[in-house]
Amino acid sequence: MQTAALIVATLTSFLLPFMGSSVNIALPEIQKDFSVDAVTLSWVATAFLLAAAVSLVPFGKLADIYGRKKVFFYGTLLYTLASLACGVAPSAAFLIVARIFQGAGSAMIFSTGIAILSSVYPPEQRGRVLGFNVAAVYTGLSCGPFFGGMLTAYLGWRSIFFLNLPLCLLIVYLIVTRLHSEWAEARGEAFDMVGALIYAGAVIALMLGFARLPGFAGLILTGAGLAGFGVFAVWEIRVRFPVFEVRLFTENRVFAFSCIAALINYSATYAVTFLLSLYLQYIQALSPQQAGAVLMVQPVLMAFCSPLAGRLSDRIEPRLLSSLGMALTAKGLALLSFVHDGTSIPFIFGCLVLVGIGFGLFSSPNMNAIMGSVERRYYGIASGSVGTMRVLGQMLSMGIATMIFTRFIGHRQIVPSLYPDFIEAVSWALRTFSILCAVGIFFSLVRGRLRD
Repeated sequence: MQTAALIVATLTSFLLPFMGSSVNIALPEIQKDFSVDAVTLSWVATAFLLAAAVSLVPFGKLADIYGRKKVFFYGTLLYTLASLACGVAPSAAFLIVARIFQGAGSAMIFSTGIAILSSVYPPEQRGRVLGFNVAAVYTGLSCGPFFGGMLTAYLGWRSIFFLNLPLCLLIVYLIVTRLHSEWAEARGEAFDMVGALIYAGAVIALMLGFARLPGFAGLILTGAGLAGFGVFAVWEIRVRFPVFEVRLFTENRVFAFSCIAALINYSATYAVTFLLSLYLQYIQALSPQQAGAVLMVQPVLMAFCSPLAGRLSDRIEPRLLSSLGMALTAKGLALLSFVHDGTSIPFIFGCLVLVGIGFGLFSSPNMNAIMGSVERRYYGIASGSVGTMRVLGQMLSMGIATMIFTRFIGHRQIVPSLYPDFIEAVSWALRTFSILCAVGIFFSLVRGRLRD
C-alpha cells in the first residue's frame, strides 16, 4: 500500500502544476477564442488560485475528521469533472466557473496527498518520499510550458484539459483498488464552519487586494484581509474544535517558523520566471522557445535536488539543509539583480542554477520539518498549511512584482523607449526577493530542532 500511496500522490503532484503552467501558455489562444479583455482573461488563472487558497485549510481539517482517502478520492473526481467542463466550455464565464471547481478539487488533493504519505511511511523514510513528491511538482512545472505549448499549437487549448482525463481516471482506479486503509485521527470532532467562512473571507480579501495594489482599493482590501486573519486567529483559539489549530503557530516553533520560511521562499521565487521571461524576450531578443529553454534549468534542478535533499533530511537536521538552500537562493537572486542590457546568457544560466539548487535543497527538508513537527491527528491541517503557504506566497510574489512595475513603468506597454525603466524594475524586484530570502534564512535557522 505504501507504493500505491506514493504513486497516486506523485501523479497528482505532477498533474496539477503541469495543468497550471500549461494553461498559462494557452491564455492568448483562450483570449482569441472567446474575445475577452485582459481582466476577464486573468480570472481564468486567478479563479483557480483563489479557490485553492480558500479551500486548502478547511479540506485539510475535513480530511482529518472524515478520512484523508475519502477527501482525496472525491477531490480527484471533482478535479476530473471540472477538467472535462473546462474542455467543453462554451464561454469564458463557464470556463472561469469550471476553473473554480477545478481549484477546489486540487485543494482536496493537495491537502490530503502529503498527509496520506506522512501517514503511510514511518518518520525515518518521510523525507525521502516527500522529496519524490516535491520533485513531481517541479517536473510538472518544467514540462507544462513546453508540452502545453505543443498541445495548444497542434490540438488547441481544450486538449490541455482533455489530457487530464485518462490520468485522473487512472488515479481514481488506484485509489479504489490499491488504497485499502483510511486515516482520520480527528474522527468525531465537529467541523468549524464559522471559522472556515472567516478564513475564506480573509483569503479572498487579501488576494483581491494584492491584485489591486498599490491602488486605494488594493490597500483597503489588503487591510481587510489582514484584519480578517486576526479575527480568524481569535475565533480559532476560543472554539472547541477549530478548523485550524492556531496553537500550532503559537506553541509549535518548528511548525510556525517552517511555515513562515515556506511563505517567504515562495514569495521570493515565484515571480522570477515571470520577470526573466520578459527580460529574455524584450532585452535579450530571444524567442519564446529559447527563453523557455534557458528558464527550464531552474525547475529541472529543483526536481533533481528535491529527492536527494529529502533523503538527506531523514538523517541531517532539516533546518540546516533548508537554511543552506535559502542562502543559495538568496545568492542567486542577488547576482541576478545586476542584470542589464549586456548581461550574458551564461551568467543568467549560472544564476538560475544556484536558485534551482537552492530551492531544491530548501523545499523537501522544510516540508519534512512541517509534517514531522505535528501529531498524526494534525496531518491534514499541516498538509493544507503547506499548500496555503505556497499559494499565498505566489500571490505575494506577483504582487511585489506588480507594485514595482507600476512604480517604474506604470500602465504602459513595454516598448524600446521604456527598456531602461523595465530593466530597473526587474533589478529592484530581484533585489527585493533576495532580501526576502535573507530574512527567510533567519526563520529557517532559529526554528529549533526537529529531532532531540
